[in-house]
Amino acid sequence: MRIVPSLLAAATLAAGLLPNVALADATTGKNLAKAKCQVCHGIDGIAKIPIAPHLAGESQIYIETQLKAFRSGKREHEMMSVIAKDLSDEDITNLAQWYSAIKIQATMPTE
Repeated sequence: MRIVPSLLAAATLAAGLLPNVALADATTGKNLAKAKCQVCHGIDGIAKIPIAPHLAGESQIYIETQLKAFRSGKREHEMMSVIAKDLSDEDITNLAQWYSAIKIQATMPTE
């Protein structure tokens, strides 16, 4: 059956593209966020300055992708390019784990 090798190949490829959540350490990510991120993004992931995005509850995959893009120069920003250039893959995974683990609750306004 040709479908089985194709599915196996697709699963293997997908596994390589997904962040390694099992190896991520949110506590280490929190400590790194305190040192590198909290001034703009807050330790709680709620931005402290108008030009910074909120990170709380954001997808781990999205955070990792963006930090790696800043680190490589694929995406550029005056502050983030400097911050991200010294982050290891492990640092990025841990930061993404921390911010993605924060739960956000929305309250609808009453009419």
